[in-house]
Amino acid sequence: MIYLGLAAIALVTAVLVLSDGSDSLGGVIEPDHLAALASTGGILALVVAGYWRQFRSALGPNLRALFAWALIGLALVIGYSYRDRFQGVGARVLGDLRPGSAVSGPGGTVTITRRADGDFRVEAEVNGRVQPFLFDTGASSVVLTAENAAALGLTPAPADFTARVATANGLAYAAPIQLDALRIGTITERRVNAMVARPGSLAGNLLGQTFLTRLSAYEVRGDRLILSPP
Repeated sequence: MIYLGLAAIALVTAVLVLSDGSDSLGGVIEPDHLAALASTGGILALVVAGYWRQFRSALGPNLRALFAWALIGLALVIGYSYRDRFQGVGARVLGDLRPGSAVSGPGGTVTITRRADGDFRVEAEVNGRVQPFLFDTGASSVVLTAENAAALGLTPAPADFTARVATANGLAYAAPIQLDALRIGTITERRVNAMVARPGSLAGNLLGQTFLTRLSAYEVRGDRLILSPP
């Protein structure tokens, strides 16, 4: 390797000495550029030769290390090429491990996995704070329990509980409110009409029609609830 580098430098030097001083050699490359290329190539040859001597002194271990690094590089390339698929698989695994967590999918869809008790419990952000909801197509409105509403700073007066809300379990009295924002995964709706249930009348929050009707679609496929953005 060293001898090849020295031979290349000697050849370039001879060409430069024998040249007629024209601006370019053969109309292809200028003498200055050729000299810089030769010096750089010579230095590179010396460096490679030094590393090759060290590499050859422990050929077996070095080949194994080189092979390991090649596999790591290949894995990184494959991982980057299929990153979208891997993210989708990871999201589905997360949804199975944590039923109720919103998993983003193609086209902005959000998927929620059914809980072991058979219900779809949805983790949503209300005015920036996480609240659990029961998916309830029979609820005419998004409904918060009095306790959860109080945690968000929403405390209607006793005289405000005049509205009747239809739920899957029947009618309940509630106070009308408006939520600044309700977000599930990547789906965010603002100024959502909702209700606060009378204290003690509801066991949990309900994700009802005042949010669901804003979506372009929602459907249940097996153990998964799929929400499509507006």
